[in-house]
Amino acid sequence: MLLPSATLFPQGVQPLHIFEPRYREMLDDALQSHCMICMGTLTSEETDNPQECTAPVGTVGLIRASREQTDGRSNLILHGVLRVEFTDWLFEKDYPFAAIQPAPSVSVPESETQAVVDDLRSAVYLALQNFPDAIAEQVKNAVEQVAQSPAAFADVIAQQFILDPAMRRELLEEPSVKKRFDKLVHELRNAERDDRN
Repeated sequence: MLLPSATLFPQGVQPLHIFEPRYREMLDDALQSHCMICMGTLTSEETDNPQECTAPVGTVGLIRASREQTDGRSNLILHGVLRVEFTDWLFEKDYPFAAIQPAPSVSVPESETQAVVDDLRSAVYLALQNFPDAIAEQVKNAVEQVAQSPAAFADVIAQQFILDPAMRRELLEEPSVKKRFDKLVHELRNAERDDRN
């Protein structure tokens, strides 16, 4: 499914409203098979050739819930599972359909893991200072649940805190988990400085 300014990260959740006939067909196909679809980001106006207008990396998501309405439209919740590269666009369906492969991630060196996790945790906690206590506590609990996995931690923070579509796409396409951390810390600290000014 190709959407403008929409990026789903692994570990992230995206509500979707399915109304176009081609995407209704896509949803039917997914629900009758593996319950997974892939989200891609349009980089320009959509054309007949997705390779011309789609970012090279997307995310496979698991359909967690789907509710069809009486008029055939559906609301669903998509849970991000895996970064993928679009390797070949196929033209056998009415909806965008591609061959994919996992997009490799370069892990944070073990000797640096604790430092980068602590740095991002600190930036997140600083960003939460102006949130209501109950919400901040829930986010902190969620952070601690994923902080043991650096890649998952970075993706959860990107999904929840980064709003700029260009930066979201940059983070999804970045293979280095360490560089994802650096970008996230920079974005969060800049946002905090902007809020103070």
